Amino acid sequence: MAAERKLTVDAAEEVMDIQMGPSHPATHGTIKFNLELDGEEVLACDTEVGYLHRGFEKMIEQGTWTQAIPYTDRLNYVSPLINNVGFSIAVERLCDIEVPPRCQYIRVIMSEISRITDHLTCLGMAASEIGALTVGFLTNEARELLWDIIEAVTGARVTVSYTRIGGVTNDLPPDFGDRVAVAFKHLNALVDDCDKLITRNRIFYDRMSGIGIMSREDAISHGLTGPLLRATGVEYDVRKAHPYSGYENFDFDIPLGERGDNYDRFLVRFNEIEQSLRIINQALDNLPDGPVRIDDARYVLPEKHEVYNSIEGLMNHFKLIMEGAKVPAGEVYQAVEGANGEVGFFIVSDGSGRPYRCRVRPPCFLGMAAFGDMIRGHMVADIISTFGMINMIGGECDR
Repeated sequence: MAAERKLTVDAAEEVMDIQMGPSHPATHGTIKFNLELDGEEVLACDTEVGYLHRGFEKMIEQGTWTQAIPYTDRLNYVSPLINNVGFSIAVERLCDIEVPPRCQYIRVIMSEISRITDHLTCLGMAASEIGALTVGFLTNEARELLWDIIEAVTGARVTVSYTRIGGVTNDLPPDFGDRVAVAFKHLNALVDDCDKLITRNRIFYDRMSGIGIMSREDAISHGLTGPLLRATGVEYDVRKAHPYSGYENFDFDIPLGERGDNYDRFLVRFNEIEQSLRIINQALDNLPDGPVRIDDARYVLPEKHEVYNSIEGLMNHFKLIMEGAKVPAGEVYQAVEGANGEVGFFIVSDGSGRPYRCRVRPPCFLGMAAFGDMIRGHMVADIISTFGMINMIGGECDR
């Protein structure tokens, strides 16, 4: 019977169930695509984001409010400063804290630098995965310039933990402006080279244009934000719609696409680099003087010389470290514009020194939920380019 059944099956008409990933080099470790294929055409795709076992939302309940900040670095580890800022603002809203103007500008500067590093990573890796390896090398070189600046400010390159409730850990170094000017000069040259190499490259255009199209209505229905939504022509950016950290004081544009395909997603991210540079330059030109954190012993650690030389400073330090800052009871949702879209922190406080509950809105997770609709009807090879333009970050997707 088995032999007879084999003879009656037409291989040309058979629908194949194929699992792609997680060991595939382009699925980034944990992603698995359960594909239904008609030859090379994708009939359906069920996406499994896998597990990194980060457990951020539960681990945060075991430490103090300040001890949660290093966990936010591990959500999107390519642009961790934006996560630091989003969580800190959420806690500050519960505490009715307004940080000093200089701190707001520093947070904007560091967030935009982080946004550029994220876009460079996405564009470079997505290009290299479809054969444009030189672009990957150039974007990595450009990213190193910015990570050097981040290291000079925070002391770390990736997991920075730079913000604090009520401010930031330290001020910018004295030569920060000079460092940025030199880095941006080289950065612009490298980005221009990438533009000449790939934006109008015929092979690249054919691989990206018309692939992964998503309409405005479908993008909104899926809850997409960031470049994925703006590529469809929807002008939504948290920095404009719900300004925070003084973004209302900056002049910048929101790059938009038209068709909602992979090429539009590429161009939106590429053009957002230029807008982030505009914001940083404006912030440096108008950077106010003053402190970089509030002067409130309920939330901010005392200076070391106070800890070492006064009993009041020592007790204050001990209470904040061991028990945590007492955040007033309540709940709040704070959204910031991450590199991949709206990053939201919904936090609940019971009045103790530890978070009672925290829920994160990860933009990558929603992008991966829409992936099946994007890739349906395209070829297996288009999975790589479409997945690259979603820019999935595993630490952010992990539930």
